[in-house]
Amino acid sequence: MDNEETILAMAALAQSTRLDTFRLLVRHEPDGLAAGEVARELAVPHNTMSTHLNILARAGLVSSERRSRSIIYRADLDRLRAVVSFLVKDCCGGRAELCAPLIAELTAPCCTSKDAASA
Repeated sequence: MDNEETILAMAALAQSTRLDTFRLLVRHEPDGLAAGEVARELAVPHNTMSTHLNILARAGLVSSERRSRSIIYRADLDRLRAVVSFLVKDCCGGRAELCAPLIAELTAPCCTSKDAASA
């Protein structure tokens, strides 16, 4: 990961529909969602959603796979991890205690029973 790749990923997520799209796809990991379903869930016209998905794909944040007549999109969690790791790689100038809360938040389980109950 380098500056340009990180900028491309962050720029792709710096638009509300694309951010909502990426977060929706993260919630549907590992199965992914058909492009049409993503458009329906977010109430975005199909052609507009196609543009947003293409931008996310160029940034490496989503991947696609054809299944029959549908194109299934999935969030690339490894790419997201690489972006976040790049951003915090030199965290706090080597003073780990300053970054401890951030690292704890990033490493906390994402799917606790409380989260599942509220979903």
